[in-house]
Amino acid sequence: MRTFLAASAALPLLVSALNAEKRSVTVYNPDATTTTTASAADATYTGAAAYDTTVLNPPAPPTDLVKDFPVQLMSGGMDGLSIKQKGSFMGFSIELSVADQILGKNSSHLQVPFLNHMSNIKARAGKVSIRVGGNTQETAVLFPEGFNTGYVIQKFRRPGSTPTETPLIYFSPELIYSMKNVSSLIPTEYYFGLNWIDPNNFTNSVLVAETVEKILGDDLLALQLGNEPDLYDQHGKRPQSPYTFDIYMNEFQQAVTQLNAAPAFTNRDILLAPSSCCNWNETELFQAGFVDRFKDSLKILAVQHYPTNNCKINGNILDPQTIYPDFLKHGNSGYSPVNMVNSYRTTSTVASQYNKPLVMLETNTASCGGFPGISDSFGAALWSADLVFQLAAANFSQALFHVGGQNVYYNPFTPPPTNQSTFHQWTTGAIYYSALVAAEAFGPSGNSQIVDLFMNGNNDYTPGYAIYENGNPSKVVLFNYITDQSGASDYVAHIAIGGGQTGQNAATPNSVKVRRLAAASVNQKYNITWAGQTMGDQFNSDGRMKGDMQTETIQCDTAAGSCAITVKAPSIVLVFLNDQTLADSTPPSEGPQTFATTAATKIHNTATIDQAILATSNGHGGGQYGGGRLGSTSSGSVSSAWRVAVPGIVAVVGGALGAAFVAFVR
Repeated sequence: MRTFLAASAALPLLVSALNAEKRSVTVYNPDATTTTTASAADATYTGAAAYDTTVLNPPAPPTDLVKDFPVQLMSGGMDGLSIKQKGSFMGFSIELSVADQILGKNSSHLQVPFLNHMSNIKARAGKVSIRVGGNTQETAVLFPEGFNTGYVIQKFRRPGSTPTETPLIYFSPELIYSMKNVSSLIPTEYYFGLNWIDPNNFTNSVLVAETVEKILGDDLLALQLGNEPDLYDQHGKRPQSPYTFDIYMNEFQQAVTQLNAAPAFTNRDILLAPSSCCNWNETELFQAGFVDRFKDSLKILAVQHYPTNNCKINGNILDPQTIYPDFLKHGNSGYSPVNMVNSYRTTSTVASQYNKPLVMLETNTASCGGFPGISDSFGAALWSADLVFQLAAANFSQALFHVGGQNVYYNPFTPPPTNQSTFHQWTTGAIYYSALVAAEAFGPSGNSQIVDLFMNGNNDYTPGYAIYENGNPSKVVLFNYITDQSGASDYVAHIAIGGGQTGQNAATPNSVKVRRLAAASVNQKYNITWAGQTMGDQFNSDGRMKGDMQTETIQCDTAAGSCAITVKAPSIVLVFLNDQTLADSTPPSEGPQTFATTAATKIHNTATIDQAILATSNGHGGGQYGGGRLGSTSSGSVSSAWRVAVPGIVAVVGGALGAAFVAFVR
C-alpha cells in the first residue's frame, strides 16, 4: 500500500522489548456457538475502515444504451489475442506487517479461513499466487533465532513518529515456515519482498534471501528488490534528489553483487524489479539499459499502480460519491481499467521483447486504503475483474490485489479485530468474488488467451472478453456496470462462432453453460453471489462458500447460429462454450477442500474473561508498545519447536460431510 510519508532508515534494536516477559489471557466460553447481530462489541465498535458502513448512490442508468447486439467470435484465433495466461493470474499482495494476521500466528497455527479462501481459488485455477511485502518490507529485519514472545512479527514505532508512518518490522523465520505450510496444504507460489532501505547495509536482506530460498524452495516465484523506488527521493529513503536511473541501477548492481556472493543464495535469476509506481516511465528505464544490464538476475519485470489515492495530500480530499461513477466504466474515465492499462502498453511490448514477464505486483482501487463505499462495493468487484482481463489482454502475466489491515477499505478478506475473534468470523470483501470469476475464466490449463471484444460499439458499460484455449474460443465474459433493478438496462448478447459473413463454417454450439456474479446494486457490500453461492455478510465468513452452485444451460438458436445471453444490470456473466472447459474450472462435486475452524489447545494457567466485557474494554490496546504488539495473548504460541516446513505438522484430518479440518499440534 502506497503512503506519502517519509520513513527513517534507522532501525533501533529493541532487544529488551523483544524479550519482554510473557503473559497469557484466554477468552473462554465453550457454549458460544452462534454469532449475534447485536452485541456488546458492536455497541462500542470504533469504526475501522475494513467494516465501514458507507453506502453510496449508484449512478443513474444511461438513456442511450443499445441492449441487443451481436458478439462475433472466430475459430482458429482472433487478432489481439494475449500471451498464454495461467489460472492464478489474479492473486493477492499481503502487506508484510499483517502477514501473521492473514496467514496465521505461527507455522503450526494457520488461519483456517484464509486456507478456505485460497482453497476456493485453487479448486478453479489449480494454484494460488501470493506476494508478501509492501511498504513495510522496507523496514523489515529478520531475527533468525526468532522471539521468545511467540510472535512471528513484532512492530515498533520510532520515537516521535506519527501513527500513520510505516512501523519498524522485525520478523522471525516462522513467517516463512507459515508460508511453506500453507503451500503444503494448497499449491501456492510466492513473491517475497526484500528490505532495500539502505543500499550500504544489505547484510540482513541477504540473510532473508537465503532463508526464503531455503524454506520455500520451488514455491518461491521471485524476490522483490525495491518497493516503489521512484518515490525513494521524495519519501526520504534516499539522500539523492532526484533519484536518477543511473543511481538506481548502480545501487541495484551493488545489491546483486552482495546476493551473488552469498554461498547459501543459489538461485541467481530470481529477482523481480523495478516495482515502480508513479514517477518513472518504465519503458525509458528498460531502454536505458536496466534489463540488459541485469538480464541474468531478473526473472520478472514488475510495476505497481493504483488509479488514484485517498492519501489526502496537501489537503486534497476526494469525495467518494463524486468519483464513484469513474470506477463504473470500462474506459473513457480517469479510473477505468482501460485508462489505467493504457500507460503500460508500450512497457508490456518492451518487456516481451526482452522475453521477461511483466507483473502488476500491487494494485487496488486507490492507494492509502481505498475509499469507503467504493472499494468495498460490488462496483469494485466489477472494476477489479475488468482490470484483470484488461491487464491479461495487454500481456501482463499476473495482477496481485493488495490486502492490508483493519484500516483499509479494499481488502478481499479481513480477519476480525483481535478482541472479537472468538465470536466474529472473517469478512469477505467484494473484490474476492472477482478472483473467483477470474479463476474460472482463465482455468487451470495455462493455455488461456484473452482478447477485449470491444463489443456493443466499445460501450463503457457493457464490456466483454473472449478466452481462447488451444486456438479456439472456450469462454466469454460479459459485464454490465449499470444499476437498474427495473430490468430496463439488462442487455442480450448474441454470441456466434464463425458462420454468417465470416468466411468460416459455423461452429456455434447447440447450448452453452452460464454462471453469474450478481448483486442488487453496485453499492452492495456483502452477500454477493457467484453461481448462486455467497461468502455471506460482514463478520460471517469462514472462507467456505454457502449455498448450492447454480449453472444455467442456455439453448442456442441453431437457425440463427447464435446463443442469446441475457446480462442483468449489474452483473458479470461467464459463458462456457463447451463442457470440457466447464469441467476444468469447476470444483469437485463434493466442493473444494475446506478446513473447519477448529483447533485444540490446552488450557492451563489462564484467566477466564467474559467475552462481552473483553469486547467492550480496552483489551485491543493491551500488549502494545506505540502501536506494535509485544507479547503473546495465547497459550502455546511461544515455542518454535514446531517450526517445520512439512505437512505433517499441519495435519489435514478428514471431518464430517467430506470437509476437513486442520489439527494444529501443540
